[in-house]
Amino acid sequence: MASHKELRELLLICYEDNMLSDEEFLVLWENYESKNPDFPWDSYDLFTLVNMDEAECKAEFRVEKNDLQRLAEALQIPGTFKCHKGTVCDGMEGLCMLLKRLACPCRFSDMISRFGRPAPELCMITNRVMDFIYDTHGHRITQWNLAVLNSGFLEQYAAAIAGKGAALDNCFVFVDGTVRPISKPGEQQRIVYTVHKRVHALKFQSVAIPSGLIANMYGPVEGKRHDSGMLTDSGLLQDLEAYAFSPAGLLISAYMQIQPIDSESTLKALSGTLISLL
Repeated sequence: MASHKELRELLLICYEDNMLSDEEFLVLWENYESKNPDFPWDSYDLFTLVNMDEAECKAEFRVEKNDLQRLAEALQIPGTFKCHKGTVCDGMEGLCMLLKRLACPCRFSDMISRFGRPAPELCMITNRVMDFIYDTHGHRITQWNLAVLNSGFLEQYAAAIAGKGAALDNCFVFVDGTVRPISKPGEQQRIVYTVHKRVHALKFQSVAIPSGLIANMYGPVEGKRHDSGMLTDSGLLQDLEAYAFSPAGLLISAYMQIQPIDSESTLKALSGTLISLL
């Protein structure tokens, strides 16, 4: 299928050869006018990692050039990515696109000069790589990950927190809800409106360990949802009851700062768990 640019060029040729009247040309020209800005993407070279120096890689991708291959192997990036419309991309190029997109606030039009592709292709490839990484590794933060949350590590986390002067000597993680503002939706505005922050938003619940990593994540949920309700729905309480023990079998607790609780059922659920509330 021809692109809008090719069709407009064909219209100009037809109009020049008097095959179209003025009225027909104007109607067809407006009908095939692209909604996206016409960037000269084909005037740029295609992406090659070899041509980038180390400073450029660190600045644009926030990863050292020598570490990109190790990162691709750790994420199990395939040799090529194929989008649903047939666009094919090298695996390393796709990974670099995603890194560039996430490194800082960056529009797809800002990436054209680096990758030599039109903005729609950059969008499709970036989303394809992001979906692949989530499908392959999403369980590491959406479920209880024993690789970073086993009993031995929990004891080390608790010791590190206590060593900083914490009031609790058995607290190993910090649980908190995060509000991410969104644009006001056209419908169902009350569902995503949070009175506490006075914005329309989506909420997430994260479990942070002392190293700064997010070990568990739940969401998104509607902005009006209370932190205590999100905690109950996430299943984190059940995970704590099952796994929050030191190697010696001692109970270890989690710290969570939530808004005042009005629900009697939520208070009852929290009273039997290893949660310290403020």
